[in-house]
Amino acid sequence: MPLYMDVHHVDGVAAADVAKAHDADLAIQDEHGVNYLNYWVDEDKGTIFCLVDAPNAEAANEVHRKAHGLVADEIHEVKAGH
Repeated sequence: MPLYMDVHHVDGVAAADVAKAHDADLAIQDEHGVNYLNYWVDEDKGTIFCLVDAPNAEAANEVHRKAHGLVADEIHEVKAGH
């Protein structure tokens, strides 16, 4: 399955709020054949990064849309390095 890194730009982002949104993603991800693996937050810059296994970028974003409404501003297919 492809691996994606999505990027969100959010003014006033708080790590605690992102943790709640991530939990909401995990709760429904199986319905869409998606597996959110990890996320990172830069509170100072208002940026969130999510790493996800998904059949396609649209499925990854649909989980965000249904779980909490915070869809990604960018989605990049990535390959893991060693």
